[in-house]
Amino acid sequence: MSHILDRPAWNALRTSHAALAEGSERAWRYPPSIVPFAASADDTVESLEALASLPAADEVMALVEANPMPIPKGLSIVTEGRLVQMIAERPYERISDGRIEPLTEADAAEMLALATLTKPGPFTLRAQSLGTFWGVKIDGRLVAMAGQRMRQPGFTELSGLCTHPDFQGRGLGTLLFRFVAGEISARDEIAYLHAYATNTPAVSLYKAMGFHLRSEMNLRVVTRGRPV
Repeated sequence: MSHILDRPAWNALRTSHAALAEGSERAWRYPPSIVPFAASADDTVESLEALASLPAADEVMALVEANPMPIPKGLSIVTEGRLVQMIAERPYERISDGRIEPLTEADAAEMLALATLTKPGPFTLRAQSLGTFWGVKIDGRLVAMAGQRMRQPGFTELSGLCTHPDFQGRGLGTLLFRFVAGEISARDEIAYLHAYATNTPAVSLYKAMGFHLRSEMNLRVVTRGRPV
């Protein structure tokens, strides 16, 4: 029996993020200005054709699922890889720390700059449309952040965790990880996350923080026509 997180984008766009969904009952995607994730309803010809019709010629879509994903005619693979999906083993205590503050639209450009520098995963100026982000600022400068991305009933993805290289080693990433996990647990939801399977240090850290491997995941980034 499949798990709701085996197809995280599809199940988020059908439920908690339905208001953001673009497409049809055969294939949905998030607005590309927010995040590139998309999914088809199934592997039928009709659903795959619907998926292929979603992106414009200059757009990419990211497909993340537990099972291998067929690529419909008209789309080409830009890159692919293996992810691990990790899930919290237990609820996290809600914590408070005066250094942590909610981020707003006024912080969007600085958030994008930090994500571009540290590469925690797909990130855009409108990432806050998916969920709340929190950060730590030092002398008015955003130096660390974390937040929430895809949501399904009972689950929320912890995402965007990153710290500026000049401020690493101070425990800010760990602090924000625990804080966001605590906020998710406070809603009686379970926190989960994705990481590249090859990113052994990150996977080891998440295990030490109380997350365990739920599933390996396939990642395929696709575009219309030939890849750039």
